Amino acid sequence: MSNPLKKTMVYLGLADEEETYEEQAAVAPRRDKPQPVDKPAAPITPLHRPAVVRQPAAGTVSEILTVHPKQYRDAQVIAENFRDGIPVIINLSQMSDADARRLIDFASGLSLGLYGRIERVTSKVFLLSPENVAVSGDGAVAQADAEGAAFVQ
Repeated sequence: MSNPLKKTMVYLGLADEEETYEEQAAVAPRRDKPQPVDKPAAPITPLHRPAVVRQPAAGTVSEILTVHPKQYRDAQVIAENFRDGIPVIINLSQMSDADARRLIDFASGLSLGLYGRIERVTSKVFLLSPENVAVSGDGAVAQADAEGAAFVQ
């Protein structure tokens, strides 16, 4: 590999080393060593991912999950149910403020990523609604106590 540009491309991962070896072999083939036989590549197993996120049809919501998390790791239950199209009510009254903020940040990202909505019901209660669920109301946030300002997004 005498060409510095090719060395740089191989180093940066923009070119394969095999290509450079093939070019060198074409320039100066050696006859004293036997050429390697190409081995068949290992079988490739494709990843099976669902093509469409499973969402129930509009108007068929038959369940709303209420979660009272005590630790941040309870977010997994929230995510799994919300991903399945179930609206989730999160009551943060049993969590510390730091964990509650982390959980609301997580829930905000979750709702954004799955095209849903997150709304505050009271100062420490939030509603995650999937894309296909309409929530009616004036959308005003209840400002019952001064702690509610800590969760303003």
